[in-house]
Amino acid sequence: MVKSAGKCELKIRDLGIQEYLPVYENMRMFNARRSATTADEFWCLQHLPVVTLGANSSNEHVHSGMNLPIIHTDRGGQVTYHAPGQAIIYLLIDMKRKEIGIKNLVQRIEQAVVELLERYQLCASARADAHGVYIEDAKVASVGLRVSGGCCYHGIALNVDMDLGPFSCMNPCGFPGLSVTQLKDHGVASSCQQVHMELAMQLCKHLNYKTTDIETIGQ
Repeated sequence: MVKSAGKCELKIRDLGIQEYLPVYENMRMFNARRSATTADEFWCLQHLPVVTLGANSSNEHVHSGMNLPIIHTDRGGQVTYHAPGQAIIYLLIDMKRKEIGIKNLVQRIEQAVVELLERYQLCASARADAHGVYIEDAKVASVGLRVSGGCCYHGIALNVDMDLGPFSCMNPCGFPGLSVTQLKDHGVASSCQQVHMELAMQLCKHLNYKTTDIETIGQ
């Protein structure tokens, strides 16, 4: 990727491994303070182990025995779990400027994941009744967004090589008995950092960002 000599359309930030709550608060602050000329941003990161609930979810989707922090958020979707080994990209996008609606945005995000997995010779698909990406009947990626002021934040979480155990102590995405999988279980040996890079490029393709107008920023 090439850093633009002038103003960039998109900044891609590598944030490493982070606690959930400070990043969540920073996303909300970024969205509240951005202007019509603020560049969009992708935040690539992993989270320390945490369970998050969407705006319309409830604790009843978390079973007894869960011993991780549970945080209520303002994103769409139900309950999910984050931990190291999961490639997360938060998309802070001015949807008005991109002239894209939420339904189409979710579809493009899902298709970016599907095409990435095709590169690993994995057959994956999205589902109309439950957002995200699936390998057969097992969920490998979750999507949850919040739109405010014509801009969005939150994003996509793709399971790469993580401890899937805590998913058994919840109804993943609000669906009792939903199976969850990860790339490692399908023979993918790529690191989370490598998957982050590849997924970011697929998202850029599907969201029409030009590589010459992208700035990458390390931790």
